[in-house]
Amino acid sequence: MLSSLSVTSPSHPLRSAPTTTYHKHKTTFSNSNHHLQTTFHLLEQCNNLAELKQLHSRIIKTGFSQDHQAQNLLLSACLGNHCSESLDYALLLFAQSSNPTVFIRNNIIKHLAETTTPDKAFRFYSLTRQHGFPPNDYTFPILFKVCSRLHGIEEGEQIHAHVIKTGFESVIHVKNTLIHFYCTCGVVDNARAVFDKMSERDTVTWNSIITGYTQNGFSGEALNLFTDMQVHGSEPDEVTMVSVLSACAHAGALELGKWVHAYLEKNNLDGKISVKTALVDMYSKCGLIERALEVFKEIPNKNLVCWTAMINGLAINGLGKKAVSLFHLMVKSKVNPDEITLVSVFSACSHSGLLEEGKKLFADLEKRYRIKARVEHYGCMVDLLGRHGHVDEAYDLIMKMPFAPNAVIWRTLLGACNLYKRVDLGELVLKKILELEPHHHGDFVLLSNIYAANGKWEKAVNIRKMMKTKKISKIPGCSTIEIENRIYSFVVEDKSHRYSKEIHRMLDQIAQKLKLAGYVPDTSKVLINMEEEEDKANSLLHHSEKVAVAFGLIKTAPGMPLRVVKNLRVCDDCHCAMKLISKIYERYIILRDRNRFHHFKGGLCSCGDYW
Repeated sequence: MLSSLSVTSPSHPLRSAPTTTYHKHKTTFSNSNHHLQTTFHLLEQCNNLAELKQLHSRIIKTGFSQDHQAQNLLLSACLGNHCSESLDYALLLFAQSSNPTVFIRNNIIKHLAETTTPDKAFRFYSLTRQHGFPPNDYTFPILFKVCSRLHGIEEGEQIHAHVIKTGFESVIHVKNTLIHFYCTCGVVDNARAVFDKMSERDTVTWNSIITGYTQNGFSGEALNLFTDMQVHGSEPDEVTMVSVLSACAHAGALELGKWVHAYLEKNNLDGKISVKTALVDMYSKCGLIERALEVFKEIPNKNLVCWTAMINGLAINGLGKKAVSLFHLMVKSKVNPDEITLVSVFSACSHSGLLEEGKKLFADLEKRYRIKARVEHYGCMVDLLGRHGHVDEAYDLIMKMPFAPNAVIWRTLLGACNLYKRVDLGELVLKKILELEPHHHGDFVLLSNIYAANGKWEKAVNIRKMMKTKKISKIPGCSTIEIENRIYSFVVEDKSHRYSKEIHRMLDQIAQKLKLAGYVPDTSKVLINMEEEEDKANSLLHHSEKVAVAFGLIKTAPGMPLRVVKNLRVCDDCHCAMKLISKIYERYIILRDRNRFHHFKGGLCSCGDYW
């Protein structure tokens, strides 16, 4: 709580300090004012704390230690040194200063916010308020940035209250940082409430709310806000367009992304590398990898972020060999990889079964690239080994990690146990996960699938009963499809859609044609209370991705590609069905699930059934 914050450290003495009276040394300085002006000039050129202390001593000797101008210049010089010792010295000076300017106070808050203990900025602000020093409209943006950095919701709400009490609620740059703070902390509703009450908005305001919605996964709302921004006559800039492209990438909204690209070119906003990189990311995540490569090749001076975006794009689209080749080209181009780049390369190896290449990269991680292996890199190797069937080797790697494995690592191994029907290891792994995250639904589902695949139905049912007892619910599958610049969402067995009757007729037609093509539904992992295989098959037919594809077949012209985004991993049955649907209806189906892309065409998938 701000009201209870206090500073007891001697390096932060805001308590009242005794005033020391210094006598002017007229014998040494015949013209004190002249020497003071000289000292002020030297203060502006001061480079280190030692010089500053000498000048401070000179100010004391001239009898100007209580001069407001001298105090503020001394503090400014101290804060300009950008070192912890200078900051501590500035706080000592501040405690003895009779009337520090609000600029100085804000500057100290800013410097404290940039330290490894930014919470001290709150303490300092609280104590300045206790000593009667009023803030101004530039105080609060600094504090909100600290709240964002620390994800300090409670502190931020108290600062928000102070904004209202001190009458700065209508100041636009204060509101902008307030919106950013709430979005950073994931409290999007609060950010929207602030935004909706604003009578005046600038481009930064729109950028803050659009970026906030995008980063919190509300891509559809972010795109709606972008439309509202244009209606209200606010001019978007590069920051706006990067956020909008990110929203398009997340939602899989290719057509809107293309429109944004055209808008950027028309308004000469596509020159910055950040915008180009966002375009690469958008096209990659919308499944149009060829266009992403075209944009990438157009970029003259590619930075690490740009290279990484393209490598990751190739990886998630199943082009592992191209991703690895591009990585080696990046290294030859004298661009050094970082931890994130290596995660993308490992992911490419994992999705494409490049076991030996992945092992070599892992061995070179520290030796060649000077990067210490993090938990993400170990996770990628566990995934690569597990997908390749080396489940025991993956387990051994986890046990040899130099730090404690997290739930994600164990969950990755559990996925391999599911793939290769390893009941014994799967049970052990689930126990490890439950010690770390006891309420994650996916782990129980995976183990129940392992039991089901091995015919251990009683154990599979018991797992589902345990989930009900512990009130652990499975996240429902949700798929979206973009048609004529509009995003349509579907959940499993969706009956609420306005086109539900047409969709169900199309699903029945699809089921008949699939049957004629030799398709047999994979009901081995359907654990709902159904005894008849026909009922289980009907349940599979209404998975959200099949519903989305059925809607796409109804609403688009023959031969048009269908682009579907699913929030969960595509199941084995849907993967098999999609291959046949692409052949039967002669459609190119691009399905993006939680992990990667599947490009279905002519009865085949780009993943080569290795996923």
